[in-house]
Amino acid sequence: MKLDILVFGAHPDDAELGAGATIAKEVANGKKVGIVDLTRGELGTRGTAEIRDKEAAKAAEILGVAIRENLEFADGFFTNDREHQLEVIKMIRKYRPDTVLCNAIDDRHIDHSKGSKLVSDACFLSGLIKIDTKFSGEDAWQEAWRPKLVHHYIQWKNLEPDFVVDVSEYIEIKDKAIKAYASQFYDPNSDEPETPISSKNFTDSVIYRARDLGRMVGVAYGEGFTTERFIAVKNLDSLI
Repeated sequence: MKLDILVFGAHPDDAELGAGATIAKEVANGKKVGIVDLTRGELGTRGTAEIRDKEAAKAAEILGVAIRENLEFADGFFTNDREHQLEVIKMIRKYRPDTVLCNAIDDRHIDHSKGSKLVSDACFLSGLIKIDTKFSGEDAWQEAWRPKLVHHYIQWKNLEPDFVVDVSEYIEIKDKAIKAYASQFYDPNSDEPETPISSKNFTDSVIYRARDLGRMVGVAYGEGFTTERFIAVKNLDSLI
């Protein structure tokens, strides 16, 4: 299956928090979108990997993505080395996306910036024909593929975006997808330990950030991204 957009996240829920409304919008516009989680989030203070697997599946259904896979890297301990790069390359070559979205370039959680650089490097390496990859048990070698665009969504830190997507009609879908991760976010009846993302303030902040970015570009809600190259437009009318 060829995808138009492949979204990577270090943990289940990263994609939803950073780009959930954009994903929903692209799906509604007829694009084939997939999500690949690097880890199962097994080191998370709340919940378990098994619970998060189910939550991720529910969130994927809400967003309407075509596929969701998990590379099962070690939460907190994966590195940007040859072994991990090759596994990401296999996913890129398998789905051949034109656009890749991935973690924030700088963030509070160390896995986010690590995942950001890992995926970015793998996108480049995936285009080199002398790197051979194939899945275990398969005979066919994969063809080289390099995505045309790599963008990074914004997470905990308020990074300055290079562009903002108008997601005004899709913010409710994003909110539902985030709330699919019931083990991780605000629940006044939960007996789990408090974490930086389990407060009501945090979940509220996701929406009011989108509202503020929307305010800055003249729409109701927006999601911001940083990019790795200059943004080109066909004409001035392409800008909102």
